[in-house]
Amino acid sequence: MQGSAMPLSDNEQRILDEIERHLHETDPRLAKEVSETTVYRHAIGSLKWTIFGFVVGLVVMVSTLQIHFLLAFAGFFIMLVSALGLERNLRMMSRVGISKVSTAIKTANPNLRRRGDDEDSPDDETESS
Repeated sequence: MQGSAMPLSDNEQRILDEIERHLHETDPRLAKEVSETTVYRHAIGSLKWTIFGFVVGLVVMVSTLQIHFLLAFAGFFIMLVSALGLERNLRMMSRVGISKVSTAIKTANPNLRRRGDDEDSPDDETESS
């Protein structure tokens, strides 16, 4: 279902505005929380914990390697579980999430453009005419 989004009709927009206004009137705390929460907030929080777990597993593995190999294996197992969690969360963010982040960065910083974008600018077409 990729492609352009279909705009709302006037009636649908009016109903949506009415629902939003009603939400702000009845539960302003929930309305504020919903407006500040992004779709990727949970995935980013989980990424932080999985990276932390990976580092802890690495420290456990390296520090216990001389003591006993089973303890070092436990550290390796912690690293493995963390790496799988990291991969899962990155998949949750997927290409859509990554493209939204890169679009937001490009919008906030218009000087960051690819070389190919400069060649297709409308200024070049007017000069050649």
